[in-house]
Amino acid sequence: MRVLLVHPSALMYSEIFLRLEPLGLERVAAATLADGHDVRLIDLQVYNHADLEREIIEFRPHAVGFSLNYLANVPEVVNLAKRIKVMRPGCTVFVGGHSVSFVAEQVLDHADGAIDVVLKGEGEVGAPALLAALPDRALSEVPGAVTLDGPGRPPSMVHSLDDHLPARHLGGRRRKYFIGVMDPAASIEFTRGCPWDCSFCSAWTFYGRSYRRLSPEAAVEDMARIKEPGVFIVDDVAFIKAEEGDEIARQLEKRRIRKNYYLETRCDVLLRNEEVFRRWKRLGLEYMFLGLEALDEDGLKQFRKRTTPKLNNEALEVARSIGLMVAINIIADPDWDESRFAFVREWAMSVPEIVNITVQTPYPGTETWLTESRRLTTLDYRLFDVQHAVLPTRLPLHRFYEELVKTQAVLARKHLGVAALAETTGLVARQLLRGQTNFVKMIWKFNQVYNADRQYGEHQRETEYLLPPPADTPVAAPDRKELYVHAPARRRA
Repeated sequence: MRVLLVHPSALMYSEIFLRLEPLGLERVAAATLADGHDVRLIDLQVYNHADLEREIIEFRPHAVGFSLNYLANVPEVVNLAKRIKVMRPGCTVFVGGHSVSFVAEQVLDHADGAIDVVLKGEGEVGAPALLAALPDRALSEVPGAVTLDGPGRPPSMVHSLDDHLPARHLGGRRRKYFIGVMDPAASIEFTRGCPWDCSFCSAWTFYGRSYRRLSPEAAVEDMARIKEPGVFIVDDVAFIKAEEGDEIARQLEKRRIRKNYYLETRCDVLLRNEEVFRRWKRLGLEYMFLGLEALDEDGLKQFRKRTTPKLNNEALEVARSIGLMVAINIIADPDWDESRFAFVREWAMSVPEIVNITVQTPYPGTETWLTESRRLTTLDYRLFDVQHAVLPTRLPLHRFYEELVKTQAVLARKHLGVAALAETTGLVARQLLRGQTNFVKMIWKFNQVYNADRQYGEHQRETEYLLPPPADTPVAAPDRKELYVHAPARRRA
């Protein structure tokens, strides 16, 4: 069967700071190839809609599958599905991914029959099973399948993460993928899932608070296949278990594989497993992302981060002592006023780390979607990208965006301005000699992308599709089992 897999276009944040390869879709492609299908992959982050239409005409796929990991991409994917059904009426269109797993029924309704199936859960299991079931239309037997007739069997987790390493060879324009100064950069996965339960996050609800890992051998084998000099380790929390990080490092050292690495972890994990991160520094670890989320005790408790400002500051000191460049995320509460924005700016300029500001956003699949007592001001999918305010703001909305952009601009100049460019002259020169321009271009694009008028104006656009409205009455203590996409193994048993 001819199968075309499609990743949707880049979101606002990816217009500047990063553009990552569609790693999950590449793993689904590998699983589909293993079943003998003819598979192609197109990433609309680096191609355009005209390229997709040409691929549809030339390849004539029997099935088209979309990756839908971000709510803001829902309108684009729904409209593309409708277009494909016009071009290839007999083609099966299916959609899978993280975010769509929480709004499967609503997305099917939006599509008016243009999407045949939504696959909840892990695509390495669902996609091959769906393709096998298509001849007999036995869709109710497919793990995680949801159709207009309702859900079928519950989703299943892939048997082993060692299976179906990413089919990176199917993608094109790999030089377009980067993260910050790592240009170009590939992505790799060592673990999947998160055992913590932050109230704003859906990573733990998707995987039923489970945590799984590739074997060190498979992880190193995948790393050996990567040609790019930079690698982003996409784990939700890197090196939770010190012995696992150590063993991967040992095998990389043995095979003399050296890259420049960027990873994400928690402050408490960094403190507990400091020696592992020091070892990875010797291997080429350069950049680390730490989600502080809040600067005060009350904010950390609200997000259920299970950490403290003191511990977070200790972790920053450790990262500095290791010699890592650290990026910090702070979540802006829509209730912030001018004085709070000014305080955050002052703090952010006082530390050497890169500070990023996102906007508090309740997502389906998170506890805050159920417990948030403030009524959402919009249900437009496109605004659920942590760059727009979807809850009532204390300041007038346009004024809120002015303060937000002012804060982001100050922090951007700190690391992306002319002074920062002077500090990275040698790096930029080497990138340009290799024909890499992603990092250089992003330095000059900030004001085009982050603009209060633009962000405010995007609230005024005509809305084509709306998220399902939350419950009228906030849920004080939701049943966690109702949030899970994958039931934990002990419950499945």
